[in-house]
Formats: sequence, structure tokens, C-alpha cells
Amino acid sequence: MRLNGKVAIVTGGASGIGLATVERMAREQAKVLLADYARTGLEVAAELKGKGYAVEFFHVDVSSEEQVSAMVAKAVELWGRLDIMVANAGIGSLGKADELALESWNQVLGVNLTGVFLCAKHAIPAMRKHGGGSIINTASILGHVGFPGATAYAAAKAGVVNLTHNLAIDYAKENIRVNAVCPGFIATPMVQGALTEEQAKGIAAMHPMGRLGRAEEVANAILFLASDEASFVTGSSLFVDGGYTAQ
Repeated sequence: MRLNGKVAIVTGGASGIGLATVERMAREQAKVLLADYARTGLEVAAELKGKGYAVEFFHVDVSSEEQVSAMVAKAVELWGRLDIMVANAGIGSLGKADELALESWNQVLGVNLTGVFLCAKHAIPAMRKHGGGSIINTASILGHVGFPGATAYAAAKAGVVNLTHNLAIDYAKENIRVNAVCPGFIATPMVQGALTEEQAKGIAAMHPMGRLGRAEEVANAILFLASDEASFVTGSSLFVDGGYTAQ
């Protein structure tokens, strides 16, 4: 019941970390708008509703301001308020700078950075009306360290980290907390779909804990940041990386 009475939006909520977060928040009695570009989210939301959870689906491209604005308006229309925004939607990308098409660069930054900005831009006025809220941005360890070929992805995630700092400062006095969660390599469809079994083993070994993370482990960290238990936490990056960045 840690989120009883709270209304949340989770972007990228149809799979991976987003889905684990939707499920975790729903179990804690939040009302959750599962937002995703993938229309499979409709089936996922229906399944969760069948279990008695207050979950609805909204189709969104987070790089579109019009669609993000409509997403926030839908949550308010459904439940009268917005307390939590989890800006989690993201896409992967590999390619060194001299190999990367400008179109690919723009697409990654459009979803992974501009999308996070738009979620904050439109969530903040809704949160302000009810005395505050919590924004959690999914960044990455690659927002803090480099990784071969992760040019666009790492640049976007570094932008998310510093955007989080600035939002936290700008809105602290309005009781709107803004934090980032920075996962290591997590066993999600996006990560596993890009790796061979041998590559996955190699990357797992790069974490001191010797394995990939699980989506629910990141969801637990997001839940903490969303809850009143984190009432004095803002502008932080919470690493969920099995010790990767401690090396």
C-alpha cells in the first residue's frame, strides 16, 4: 500500500523495466497509465486489469509533444491527478560516430532524451496542482561511463542524468522531486535481443556480481524513489548495476 491513492504514468511500460515497474506500482495500490509505442501494451494492461489492478493503456510516441501532452491529460481525465511520472521509454543503438547515420542519432536522442524532457514538461503542471510529485527518469550506467559503440545511447543517457539534476533544482521548492535510476545491463528483451549467448556471458562477467540484473530489481529502486520514503531524495542517480560503476 506504499502508493495507495497515487496516480502514475510509466512510459515504455509494455515490457522490460517498464512492465516490471507497472506491476510493482499496481501491487502497491497505485493507479497506473501504462504508456508505450508498442500496442502490445493494450493486452498487457488488460491482463493486469483482470487481476484487479487499476491499469490502463495509452499509445504514445514520447518524442511527440502532442502525444505526451495527451498522455498526461488522459491520466488526469481517468483519475483526477498525477503524482508519479516514470520516464522510462527508450530505444537501443550501436555504432561509432563515423558509422552512425544522423537519422539514427536523431531518433535515439528524440526518444531517450527529448522524450524524457517532454514527460517532465507536461507532468510538472499536473503535479503542481496537487502539491507536488515524483519524477523518475531511467538513465543508465552509460550516462556516466563509456562503452564501445554506444555513441548515441550514451550521449542521450548522459543528457538524462544532467537534465535530472537541473529539474530537481528548479522544482524542489514546489515539492516535485526528480531522480534518475541508472541500471547496469539488465536481462530485458531489448538487451537480450541485441546479444548472443556468448556476448551476454561476457557482459555479465563485467559486473562484480557476475550476472545481468533483473527488471524487477530496477523496479524496486523506482518504487522507492516514487514513494514518500524518498521524501528528502532529489537530484540523485540511483545505480542498480551489480557494482559495475564501482570498479
